[in-house]
Amino acid sequence: MGYDPAIDAFRFLADKATVWRDAASETSNVVVCANNNDFAICNWLVGDDVETGMCRACRHNRTIPDLSDANVPKRWARVEAAKRRLIRTLLRLGLPLETKAEEVPGRQGLAFDFLHDPAAEGSGQAQVLTGHDSGVITLNLIEANDAERERMRAAMGEPYRTLLGHFRHEIGHHYWARLVQNDPEELQAFRAIFGDERINYAEALSAHYADSGKVWTDAYVSYYATSHPWEDFAETWAHYLHIVDVLATASDLDLSLKVPDADKAQEVELAFDPYRADAAKLAAHMEPLAFAMNAMNRSMGQDDLYPFALSDAIVKKLDYVARLVATNRADA
Repeated sequence: MGYDPAIDAFRFLADKATVWRDAASETSNVVVCANNNDFAICNWLVGDDVETGMCRACRHNRTIPDLSDANVPKRWARVEAAKRRLIRTLLRLGLPLETKAEEVPGRQGLAFDFLHDPAAEGSGQAQVLTGHDSGVITLNLIEANDAERERMRAAMGEPYRTLLGHFRHEIGHHYWARLVQNDPEELQAFRAIFGDERINYAEALSAHYADSGKVWTDAYVSYYATSHPWEDFAETWAHYLHIVDVLATASDLDLSLKVPDADKAQEVELAFDPYRADAAKLAAHMEPLAFAMNAMNRSMGQDDLYPFALSDAIVKKLDYVARLVATNRADA
C-alpha cells in the first residue's frame, strides 16, 4: 500500500511488483518515495517523472538526523509520520508549499531540519532548539521521546504537547512570513487582531518566562500565546489545524452524536467540508465534539483529549486564520 497525495487516497500493488492501482483499479505511473527505498521511513508515492524521487512531504527535508544511534531511527519515523499528517492537511487546504529550491524573493520556501541532540538525552540540557527561522523548521528529536516530552510539558505548565502540535505551531510562523509579513494591508489586519509584532521579541519572551504575574485569559488559546503577537498567531494557527483535522476525521468516519445540555441537546452532524468552513461553523461543531471526546477520555482514566475552551475572542482570531487560508488557497 502507498498513499498518493495526487488523489488523496491509497494505492495498492496489483501484481505485487510494480503496477500501482487505486480502488477503481485504475493504474498510475508512480513509485515509492526515495525515503522508503533508502530508509523504509515513508509510505507516500511520487510520480515516476520526479527527478528527486522524493514525495510531496519528504522533498522539504533539508537535514535528517544522525542514524548511527540506535534510538534515532524509530524516533525519526515518528517525526516523519507527524510531518506527513501536517503536509496532507496543508495540501487539502490548498496552501502554497514551495521548497527552498523553489524560493524566490517574497515567496519563502519551506524546509525541515531534524536533529539528534545527545546532550538532551544525557543531561536534559538541549543544545538544539525546536523552532522556525526564515522558512526552516528545526525539530529536536528529543520531542519523539514520550517521557522527555511529558517532562517538558509538565515543567512548562502546558496542557498539550505533541509532535504534531509542534509542527502545526512552527508552520504557523512560516505562513505568517509567507502570507502576512510582506503584505501591508494584511499586516494591518493582523495587528488589529493580534497586536503589534514590532515589540521586542526577546524581551517579550524573557518577561513571559519571568515570574511577572501574567494571567492566561480567555482571549488567548494558550498561555504561550500571551507572550508575543507572533506566538499568539502561531498558537491560533496550530489550533485552527487541530480543529480542521479533528472535524475532517469525524466527517470521514460519518460520526454523529448528541451531547446532553441543560436547555437543549447539542447535535453534531458534519455535513460540510471542514477544510472550507468558516471559523464560526468549525467552533460550533467542535464544542460538543470536544465535550464528547473529553468524556470518553475520562472514562478511560485519561486527561482531557481537548484541554481548551473556545471563547468569542479566540473564535475571532480563528476567523482571521480561516480567512487568510481561504484568500491564499490555490486548489489543484
